[in-house]
Amino acid sequence: MDIRAFLDADEQKDLLRLLTAGSVDDGKSTLIGRLLFDSKKLYDDQLAALERDSKRVGNAGDHIDYALLLDGLKAEREEGITIDVAYRYFSTNRRKFIIADTPGHEQYTRNMITGGSTANLAIILVDCRTGVITQTRRHTYLVSLLGIKHIVLAVNKMDLVDFDQKVFDNIVQDYRALTDQLGIEDVTCFPLSALDGDNVVERSERTPWYQGPALLEFLETVPIHADRNFTDFRYPVQYVLRPNLDFRGFSGKVASGVVRVGDEVVALPSMKRSHVKSIVTYDGELQYAFPPQSVTITLEDEIDISRGEMIVHPDNLPCIGRHFTTMLVWMDEEPMDTGKQFFLKHNTNTTRASIVALRHRVDVNTLEQKPGKPFQLNEIGQVDILTAKTLFFDAYAKNRQTGAFILIDPITNNTSAVGMILSPLDESALENDIIPTLDLPKLGISPDHYAAIDTAVRELARQGLEIRVIK
Repeated sequence: MDIRAFLDADEQKDLLRLLTAGSVDDGKSTLIGRLLFDSKKLYDDQLAALERDSKRVGNAGDHIDYALLLDGLKAEREEGITIDVAYRYFSTNRRKFIIADTPGHEQYTRNMITGGSTANLAIILVDCRTGVITQTRRHTYLVSLLGIKHIVLAVNKMDLVDFDQKVFDNIVQDYRALTDQLGIEDVTCFPLSALDGDNVVERSERTPWYQGPALLEFLETVPIHADRNFTDFRYPVQYVLRPNLDFRGFSGKVASGVVRVGDEVVALPSMKRSHVKSIVTYDGELQYAFPPQSVTITLEDEIDISRGEMIVHPDNLPCIGRHFTTMLVWMDEEPMDTGKQFFLKHNTNTTRASIVALRHRVDVNTLEQKPGKPFQLNEIGQVDILTAKTLFFDAYAKNRQTGAFILIDPITNNTSAVGMILSPLDESALENDIIPTLDLPKLGISPDHYAAIDTAVRELARQGLEIRVIK
């Protein structure tokens, strides 16, 4: 095969993004290191450095400490734990991979949320000696919250129990009871020894009772194409491209769905309709586009569309509104301040937003719902949010691309929280809750002005602004 044909074939491989999660010392970093090592994806100088570091700072006895390939921070090597998210890229003849090695400590929950936000698959590691523990429940809940559809249960350190099938079966039974409770359907279980490489890249002779594939073979073949939403066309406009007087296009990334030349489309929020004239890319024009392609769309008619607005099909509209309920993961060192207005970034749209109601917090260790109060770092719960500007969104469970957002602190510019939208809320009900009852006669205001004041107060409430009466 010549080099050009090889590069073309490599470019056509699809990409699987995956994360590993599990309790401290369950072997996450070791498993990924073993995958890289056994799949022959390490250079000679990396191998030499790995052998040298294993003798100097390793925690695997006489074995090579494969975790050192991932744990690069000094503190990680000293404590034998993962603190920050470590990303590793490798490829096989069938597929490309980006692995996010996420921390197991509860205090690093936000790091796991970051690593899993784009993942297709999650590997949950369990120590066969301890089975399904609180950390396992917490990580599985977070994975389900992120909408990751494929889960691998890696029952690690099977060599320490002589590869006992009964131990493996009991752990699988306990774990499936948890995933059934969370509504997770696609779960595949593997008996592993990450340190020795059993069932990691090749099937192990020490588990004759296990008839499934090795972990790498499964990762190479798990179908992920159906994970994207190809039904609901959503095209957030990022940039209006006007290189000359004869061309006006709307550039962005197809968030979901498929669009074809000639399709009737509608621009939000103006609701003006047109048809797709062309779909332009750097490499030429296309007849259709789908996620995650970045393209420029031109329309048959001159419609005023700007950044933050959205192009969709007229018979398939997203939710349009400013009030919705959402699951929120608090990621800021500063506790939540419900009196503060945040910047909310949703796709290409940025607006002011307020947290107007705290419904409940979730104890991620027990999945128990507790009374709502301002969140601390790494806490998760359900809240209601009101934005100053209209958003175009879907429920996160239906469309991950248009159902997610972040809250930004306007003072520090830190990411305060990430949210997964559950459903829209009625804005009129919100007005009745937050509009204060003003005793206008007591304030000495003429009845002639009541209607105008009521209209003004309702408009301020819609914008999420605080209303105070100063005598």
